[in-house]
Amino acid sequence: MPTLPKSLFWARTDTAGAEHALFDDHHGLTARGTLTAVDPIPYTCRYQLTTDAGWASSRVEVEAEGTGWLRSVRLERVSDGWRVTTAEQGDLDAALRAAGHPAVGLPGTDDPGRLAEAVDVDLGGAALFNTLPVHRLGLTGAAVDTPHRVDVAWVLVPSLLVVPAEQVYTPLGPNRVRFTSDTFTADIDLDGDGYVVRYPGLAERVYPR
Repeated sequence: MPTLPKSLFWARTDTAGAEHALFDDHHGLTARGTLTAVDPIPYTCRYQLTTDAGWASSRVEVEAEGTGWLRSVRLERVSDGWRVTTAEQGDLDAALRAAGHPAVGLPGTDDPGRLAEAVDVDLGGAALFNTLPVHRLGLTGAAVDTPHRVDVAWVLVPSLLVVPAEQVYTPLGPNRVRFTSDTFTADIDLDGDGYVVRYPGLAERVYPR
């Protein structure tokens, strides 16, 4: 496995946790990262991400693990949409119920065709993935107050359920975009390369500042 030349580190602000991403963005984006969090139960989530030269997601692998359970999902772009492959060991639903939370069901999706329109993949709790549409659409220098609608394959964590979602990114000025999904809205601060510096309600970058 090749080493990667760049690194970003975020502290979660919605719960105790963090994200560390290693990446190469010389030709598209290749990244490996780790998420940790204690909500809804303690887990570690590892991801690998590859895009094409235009920063559209082409392959994403995610593995989530906690006490007594381990599950994974792989999304690969194919000619007519996405191929989704999953695996599970142990019982996440049992761990959730024991902690007083509802069960989440199986990882992945029972209908990959629902993801056919998705260009980007979004991983819950991972600030790195917001850079994909920002960079792909050139939003750091785009016209202010012009909304850009994107279809994504949204991977929920820790369940690794994959659902189609519509998101809207609206440039607000230099290095700031408004992110909207359903009723949720956040004004995200970015650096000059489009990577998240501050995502209210989710994460704050601590390295590099």
